[in-house]
Amino acid sequence: MSFFESLVALLALAVLLLQVSRRTSIPYPTMLAAAGVVVALIPGAPYITLDGHTAMALFIAPVLLDAAFDFPLSAIRRLWRPLIALAVVAVLITTAVVAWIGWHFAGLPIAAAIALGAIVAPPDAAAATTVLQSAKLPRGTVQVLTGESLLNDATALLLFGAALAVQSHGGIDAMVATRLSLAVPGGIALGLFCGWAMGKVMPFTRGSFGGNLFEFVNTFIAWILAERLGLSAVLCVVTCAMYVANSPAVPINARNRVQSFAVWGVAVFVLNVVAFLLMGMQVRQIVAGMGADRLGDAARFAGLVVLGVIATRMAWSVGYNILVRTFPMLRGDAKPVSFAQSVVVGWCGMRGLVTLATAFALPSDFPQRDLITLSAFAVVLATLVVQGLTLTPLIRLLGLGSGDDREEHRAAERALGDAALAAVAGAEGRIADEVRRQFEIDRAAIEGGEACGDFNQRRQLKLKAITAQRERLRKLRDEDAIGAEAFERLQEELDWRELAVGPAGRRTIEEG
Repeated sequence: MSFFESLVALLALAVLLLQVSRRTSIPYPTMLAAAGVVVALIPGAPYITLDGHTAMALFIAPVLLDAAFDFPLSAIRRLWRPLIALAVVAVLITTAVVAWIGWHFAGLPIAAAIALGAIVAPPDAAAATTVLQSAKLPRGTVQVLTGESLLNDATALLLFGAALAVQSHGGIDAMVATRLSLAVPGGIALGLFCGWAMGKVMPFTRGSFGGNLFEFVNTFIAWILAERLGLSAVLCVVTCAMYVANSPAVPINARNRVQSFAVWGVAVFVLNVVAFLLMGMQVRQIVAGMGADRLGDAARFAGLVVLGVIATRMAWSVGYNILVRTFPMLRGDAKPVSFAQSVVVGWCGMRGLVTLATAFALPSDFPQRDLITLSAFAVVLATLVVQGLTLTPLIRLLGLGSGDDREEHRAAERALGDAALAAVAGAEGRIADEVRRQFEIDRAAIEGGEACGDFNQRRQLKLKAITAQRERLRKLRDEDAIGAEAFERLQEELDWRELAVGPAGRRTIEEG
């Protein structure tokens, strides 16, 4: 079976598994992990390799930009202490624990052991947030888990890059030290520049498939430039996405947002499928090349790494909760979380795409590369299957069960209705009265036109009202009055409403 045939088969399987995931509490990354195992067991499946830099740019950059685009800056400002505790401190501690395991039990060189720790240290919040959609947890907890997945990649990949540099240079020299010290500020600065440049080009490509393609091209360019300059590619892409999403100089209209969200959602899903396919192929090749004794030793070592990763995160999550309750200054303005919530955060340590892509990036001559790659896949598989399948039952066991956010949604809709009525309050005339009446009807419906001859005036008033609603919705999100899921759902409703109100010529995407 060729690679293309294997890819088509796995994509078809992924579609089937996604339908199962939608109807159960099993997150789809868990399904993909199982599919990767199936691929690893198929005899005759092709062995495909990717250059390390290509693998990281292909798999990590789009996923990061997609996640960072939707994450509010206000959440980072409000939750920066717990974010640092998980995205920096937890990654450093996990890396140290795994590095010690690699050095002590497998005899890995220090740099190689640190590389292994950096590969398996960053959790992927995609699987966790998939489960958390069906379990009502405090919004701050969900935001911390989501923000952690953006920032912990930067910490882990900086450690990974440092370990590779030390391994290749035989130590830390002045050049390596200089590159590491400039990686963070340089990556942020380059991300701001790429975001600014993207905002200048977007008006010329907007409203076409070329505009969607440009979004991917700009993402890859940002990542490649950062890597070539020795800067943090993760922070570059995250900063670029947040600049474009939050800068008033880069307006994004409803039509492009609807089209772009659909394209990026499919692209990220396909990248996950391909990553697990490639990892399954690599694992099959590694296992086939190991003798029985060597494979047994590798399995026992991988088991130790899995236990170390899970136990370290759980211990730090519970320990940090105790610290912030003892020393309130450590949490700042963030609300204290319960012991049960800290246990859930500790159990939301599922590894995924970033761990797989980083394992791909190991040079072919890296010390004990096969053992490290096999351990990384074992961590991804174990955490996605064991933690992914038990997260929802654990939430229910701890009494954090699912909740009903319909009242929050209705409250937000009432606020949007008030904003719309206030926006058209000063307008006079028969058309203004009709528009106000329509919004009053919509406002009343929360609790329980093109045929118009003056449609253009009516449309302008409605678009003005929708603009006011958008501003109010952003403030509700930034003030933490609504969660990300409610924000995205209401934003989509406003997008479709704007498309319905706007002229027919603006409702289609031109090809080219």
